Amino acid sequence: MVDEYRAERTVSAVFKEQEQLDQVVRRLMDRGVPQDHISVMGKNFQSKTRIAGFITKRDVIFGGLRSGAVFGSLFGSFLALLTGVGVLFIPFVGPVVAAGPLGALLLGAASGAIAGSAGAGLVSALVAWGMPEDKATIYQTRVEAGEFLVMAEVPANKSGEFQLLLESAGGEEVHITEMTLPRACPGRCNEARDLSPEVRSHLSQEAQRTFIERYNTVFDETEDPMKAEQAAWETVHQQYEEDEHGVWSKQKVAV
Repeated sequence: MVDEYRAERTVSAVFKEQEQLDQVVRRLMDRGVPQDHISVMGKNFQSKTRIAGFITKRDVIFGGLRSGAVFGSLFGSFLALLTGVGVLFIPFVGPVVAAGPLGALLLGAASGAIAGSAGAGLVSALVAWGMPEDKATIYQTRVEAGEFLVMAEVPANKSGEFQLLLESAGGEEVHITEMTLPRACPGRCNEARDLSPEVRSHLSQEAQRTFIERYNTVFDETEDPMKAEQAAWETVHQQYEEDEHGVWSKQKVAV
């Protein structure tokens, strides 16, 4: 029987070149880190595939969430290995491609990032999660400058090993956070109290029901909690507006 993977800490680093990412993602997976515990984010991914007329930069930036397979063809093979790949607009950074649990964190209301809330950016999202502000600020600055952030959720007793792996692959500003990135639900959501506090506290009761219904529909179809979370947030953003307290509670009026 294969032991269940137990992620307890998050090791993060920035990389200067896109070419480094394929190597580091594959090395992490070869060392046993599951694909849904690896996050990558950057704004200057270069396409290795010529796209003939049917997708534009505007389509990529404003087209919402797309599958890892599509991004794999656009931006390089390693993104096809990861889960939950999408394009987000992060205040103070701009449009970024984000994959893995980090993308789900940024998509969620805890950061307000996809809604463009005033003052919400990568720094505020990472600090709210538990990263020191000085490190989060460095990461935001370097991603804004065109570099790439990689995060891997690993067992506590192997965090030093994975720190060395990121460093040997060219990673800089390596940091270990004593927790993993939050998930919306531990599997299927049966009721509102199954939602993580980061999600539940930013949704009205009606919006919680909308979130859970959409989450479960996609989870039952895909058995992929990250895809389910992204679809649920996308539905909430389509049907509700944020109030002055950052709670998605105002139902949009159909035009």
